[in-house]
Amino acid sequence: MRQHWTGCGTALVTPFTAAGDVDEAALRRLVRRQIAAGIHFLVPCGTTGENPTLSANERRRIVEIVVEEAAGHVPVLAGAGGYDTHGVVALARDMAAAGADGLLSVTPYYNKPTPDGLYAHYSAVADATDLPVIVYNVPGRTACNIDVATLIRLAGIPKVAGVKEASGNMTQICQVCHDLPADFIVLSGDDPLTLPMMAIGAKGIISVVSNETPRPMVELVEAVEGNRLDAARRIHNRLLPLMLVNFVESNPIPVKAALAEMGLITEAYRLPMVPPRPESREKIVAALRNLGVLADECRTS
Repeated sequence: MRQHWTGCGTALVTPFTAAGDVDEAALRRLVRRQIAAGIHFLVPCGTTGENPTLSANERRRIVEIVVEEAAGHVPVLAGAGGYDTHGVVALARDMAAAGADGLLSVTPYYNKPTPDGLYAHYSAVADATDLPVIVYNVPGRTACNIDVATLIRLAGIPKVAGVKEASGNMTQICQVCHDLPADFIVLSGDDPLTLPMMAIGAKGIISVVSNETPRPMVELVEAVEGNRLDAARRIHNRLLPLMLVNFVESNPIPVKAALAEMGLITEAYRLPMVPPRPESREKIVAALRNLGVLADECRTS
């Protein structure tokens, strides 16, 4: 059996109705589409899911729906991160109560904790529930980098099972893959780096592009796992333009616009997220058209 939190996990968007409510029916459809495509795990209520704009009740309801639709076929790694450790502990307990199998917890943002602060923070989060914790390192968003020495220290916390590494610093990533224990799960946090990171020891990806193209991302990951690097490169090269256009504006603006163009969700955001600029939308549509995933074709992607 596949180890939890390896392979391709999708950082799910949160679909909203035109009135601004969570679109539960659309969320169920998205989850079913992911499972049908063979996704390895699901990640609701992360930053791609506009977590900071969701109420506590909405977060819990979203995870309940994802768990219900997953029905044990794939594990659910729920987002539980934030600025305030006390609040993150409460959120972690909510996610556990909603049925999550694990927690993805981004570093505290803006307050820039010291290494000792990071250790104390994640110790408290790990102690809050019986669930495994994947720490999320994305300094471009948080202004807080987990350096290799601190990550090694965090790996000593029994329930800290791995890291979503999105520093973009390949030297640091190489050190992480080299220095961390063999059973510590390293995941890419950047779609374009999935192939190179897995080539040096990462175990998969928490992906944005798999919202749009789940099956090809599953195939990419499984090709690397099977040491079929030529096949993996072909898939990587085919998906790269969409991977890049997903960040032509702040995530999740482009991916939500793309899913709307594919007919999968209503294009609705919560402020401060707004629709993409016209020139960005043209790039998004062009990337989707080149992959053949517009309109009815999206259902088999």
